[in-house]
Amino acid sequence: MPSVALDGEPVPRTGDLPEASLAELGDRPLGFYVHVPFCVTRCGYCDFNTYTAQELVSRDGTAVASRDTYADQAIAEIALADRVLRGGRPPVSTVFVGGGTPTLLPAEDLGRILAAIADRFGLEPGAEVTTEANPETVTPAYLARLREAGFTRVSFGMQSARAHVLRVLERGHTPGRPEQCVAWAREAGFEHVNLDLIYGTPGEGDDDWRASLDAAVAAGPDHVSAYSLIVEEGTRLAARVRRGELAEPDDDTMADRYLTADTVLGAAGFTPYEVSNWARTPQGRSRHNMLYWTGAHWWGVGPGAHGHVGGTRWWNVKHPAAYASRLAEDSSPAQAREVLTDGERRFERVLLELRVEQGCPLDLLEPAGREAAARAVADGLLDADAHRAGRAVLTRRGRLLADAVVRDLT
Repeated sequence: MPSVALDGEPVPRTGDLPEASLAELGDRPLGFYVHVPFCVTRCGYCDFNTYTAQELVSRDGTAVASRDTYADQAIAEIALADRVLRGGRPPVSTVFVGGGTPTLLPAEDLGRILAAIADRFGLEPGAEVTTEANPETVTPAYLARLREAGFTRVSFGMQSARAHVLRVLERGHTPGRPEQCVAWAREAGFEHVNLDLIYGTPGEGDDDWRASLDAAVAAGPDHVSAYSLIVEEGTRLAARVRRGELAEPDDDTMADRYLTADTVLGAAGFTPYEVSNWARTPQGRSRHNMLYWTGAHWWGVGPGAHGHVGGTRWWNVKHPAAYASRLAEDSSPAQAREVLTDGERRFERVLLELRVEQGCPLDLLEPAGREAAARAVADGLLDADAHRAGRAVLTRRGRLLADAVVRDLT
């Protein structure tokens, strides 16, 4: 949940959505994203909408927002969603709790939030329910309580297996802890477990990245996400790069790291079903992320959270104190929204669907885009067989240049 200020049109105090958007509710799956904005410390590379305890205290020492009351606030927004999403809505197919560090909340609070969604909306049989977790904030007992509360999937932030890389990222866990957490999650009954990795950290060598991949595979997850490090403005990492203390990630190195990930994970039985995500089986894929990539509907709960229903996208006020205040006034916490035009929705479909394994239909493209797709096939960036079948599907080389391919096609 990046902390980016966006402009948009005002949202009614009630949070009501356009009728045309609500009319699409039954067409595609419905999910919930719940943002938990609390962290023990802020990692040096992170620009997400998160807050440490010290950042939530006023000058006189009074707490302006608290983890202790957060579950009740999230539940209040779920009640608001129930009022707004009236009519022919489907049961919820996925719930994803992210952050921040969701596992700073008691497992019982996360369970209460999930129960509120289930009570208000119903959960589809076999619904996927995920939480992110910092490895240092969970124990075997905590994971067991999460599983009992109805969570089916857990995603651990591993980032690297090398201590010196974790120090540059300012990650607060020790090497080996994420792998231990995977074992604990399996013992607790979690069938689906993800490990997040980051590549391209200054000071990371080829051997370091290979060791991280090997450690992740050996831990036994059924899903691995691997993201290139982005030096975001306003972060401590960006300041260190600007001062010359650390080297900025190199594009060629990033490409090599990606190919190494694809090779190692492929040899271990993982399939790249999205540019940055690999799963051992179709069942292990993140159904919630697929919901984003295929333009389905979701309600975003929490400070700074984004939601989307039927071409209307909105985002909540960022600060936890402002969020709590809005809900206390029985008002929507939404800050602003945008209603996408047909052209904008078509562009976003190409942008997102091209990243996934099945690609996007060629008939989504304008004539110039179809001509660009033919050139991309000739350049080895799009799969020739898929193109003949009417779809634009990235090749392995195309995945390296996905952003450039999207620009050409749109």
